Amino acid sequence: MLLDPLDATGAAIEARRWVWPLLILAVCVSASGTAFSLRWDAGPAVVQQMQMTGKLERATETEISEEIQTASRKALVAGIAKGVFVMPFLTLVLAAALWVAAWLFDRTAPFGRLMSAAALAMLPIALYHLVFTVCALAQHSLTEARMQDLVPSSLAALEGLSPKMTKVLRGVDFFNLWSVVLMGLGFSSATGMRKGRAVLLCTVLYVLFVGVFFVGVPAMMAGGPGGPRGAGGPGGGR
Repeated sequence: MLLDPLDATGAAIEARRWVWPLLILAVCVSASGTAFSLRWDAGPAVVQQMQMTGKLERATETEISEEIQTASRKALVAGIAKGVFVMPFLTLVLAAALWVAAWLFDRTAPFGRLMSAAALAMLPIALYHLVFTVCALAQHSLTEARMQDLVPSSLAALEGLSPKMTKVLRGVDFFNLWSVVLMGLGFSSATGMRKGRAVLLCTVLYVLFVGVFFVGVPAMMAGGPGGPRGAGGPGGGR
């Protein structure tokens, strides 16, 4: 699928192969979350949070140390849970979105084929998390800011960008775009739509996703209660 998608996609969709791609995705995402928790320097983030809530002044060194250990354990559990539960659920949601798109364009396809298209499209994401795992384990320590740029796969890695533009350009990501192309090819094989049209459709859907979750939602959160008034800037990221 990753090396020869044009020929391999149709056979994989016909065979409705989605179990192994989902297992690969779950393992790779869980591994990246585990690697991050093992290398994450939680001290600065915990101290900053305690300082913002006013707990730092009355906390002892032992309590601060316990908070740091608790934050590391939470990061480990969250990383594994993301791989085991969140990513398979997102794949199911993606398959449902493809089913809606097929219905809108008057195309019919068994849901199993659309599920296979969604699962196979997540293989580049699994590859990203595998690369992230290797890179994270090679580090002595990681911060949350460093995590964003550990695998520079998007245009956000360019220098001289404003913070707002950096967040927007995280959507122009090699692995994400690779996934969009595979999703288009899978949708074409599942519904019979022409490959070029299917890839274009999935690209438009991805652009809408970036516009909503990388620009719209962060802008609403920035201008809402508790956020800086008038900030209205884009946000988000991988």
